[in-house]
Amino acid sequence: MERSDKGVRLARSVQNLFEQMGYASMCEVNLRIRRRVDVMGINDKGHILIAEIKSSVADFRSDGKWAEYLDFCDGYFFAVDEDFPTDLLPQDQGLIIADDFHAEIIRPAPDSKLNAARRKNITLRFARQAAYRLSQSSSEPSGL
Repeated sequence: MERSDKGVRLARSVQNLFEQMGYASMCEVNLRIRRRVDVMGINDKGHILIAEIKSSVADFRSDGKWAEYLDFCDGYFFAVDEDFPTDLLPQDQGLIIADDFHAEIIRPAPDSKLNAARRKNITLRFARQAAYRLSQSSSEPSGL
C-alpha cells in the first residue's frame, strides 16, 4: 500500500529525530510476521524503536495491527501531526508530534526489553533489508 505524501513527510521527520537520538533508521521495515512497520531505528547498543505514522484519524481507526509490533521493539511510538486528536491514541505508548521539518517526543515510550534471540533476529532482518536497498540504489556497476 502506498503511503500518503503527508505520511512520507512525517516519516522523514521521525527519521531525522531518530538520527538525532543516535539511531540508524529505515522506513517500511518488514517483520517476520509479514507486517511492515513505518519507521524502525536501531542504536549502537542494539536498542530498537518503532514509530507508526498516523496521517489521519481514519488511518488510525482502520489499523488494528499496531499492537502486533510491540513484540518487535524496545520502545513504540505513534507519530502524528499537531492537528491529530491525540486523546484517541493509547496513552500507554510513546507519542511523537511531527510536521514536515521537525519531530518531537511528547510522551516517552515505555521501555520493554526484547529477549536476545528476538533482538538478534530483528537486527539481522533490518541489516539485510538495508543492504538490499543500498545495493538496489547503487548506480555503480558491481565490481568497480
